[in-house]
Amino acid sequence: MPVSGWTILCDFDGTISVEDVIDSLLDRFGRPGWEVLEQDWRAGRIGSRECMAGQVALLQMTRAELDTHLAGLWIDHAFPGFVAKARELGMPIRVVSDGLDYAIHRILARYGLDDLPLAANHLAPAEPPEQWQLTSPFQADGCRSGTCKCACVARARTSGARTLLIGDGASDFCAADRVDFVFAKHRLIEHCRASGIPYVPITGFEDALDLLPRLLDGSLASDAVPAPATLSP
Repeated sequence: MPVSGWTILCDFDGTISVEDVIDSLLDRFGRPGWEVLEQDWRAGRIGSRECMAGQVALLQMTRAELDTHLAGLWIDHAFPGFVAKARELGMPIRVVSDGLDYAIHRILARYGLDDLPLAANHLAPAEPPEQWQLTSPFQADGCRSGTCKCACVARARTSGARTLLIGDGASDFCAADRVDFVFAKHRLIEHCRASGIPYVPITGFEDALDLLPRLLDGSLASDAVPAPATLSP
């Protein structure tokens, strides 16, 4: 059981990172066809796992080109301070992402944060003529995502901890309904609002950092939309 009684599950792309990593790679290195896969995913014809596996197979880049590209991607400037505060408060953090493990590790390593536990899709070299392939070690039966964030929530709950989700988009929708509280950005705000899921909106980790003590003492409940009945310390 975490000291605080809470465990944090945090999305990466668009939440920790300033931009979506896979989108930036496709824009720069993607061969024709990745846009069609994107359209099929947005229309609900395929799941994110099938979409990303197909898109990764269309990436034409060397390892050196990949590393150079990743070196130019940044995270929210307040995230390192947020991690430090969460650890001080006894709140374990796990990064849960439908993105690429290699990219996440490389980016976080520049900030000394590559020791954070991570659930993400695995990027690996492929057999020619393709250069890269995607596997999904954190998928789950019946889930079309590469990383089943609902399964990550269930695992976090086995310790008896309450769970906080921090996210921004569609890959967080399902998990948001299974956690105890949500710090939401962008599209996740609209989903929580429409679904009646207790959340507070944030613009970044400066906001999240300020909110952590109030989450622990229960006073954040008054700012939640809608206000949950079970957010007492």
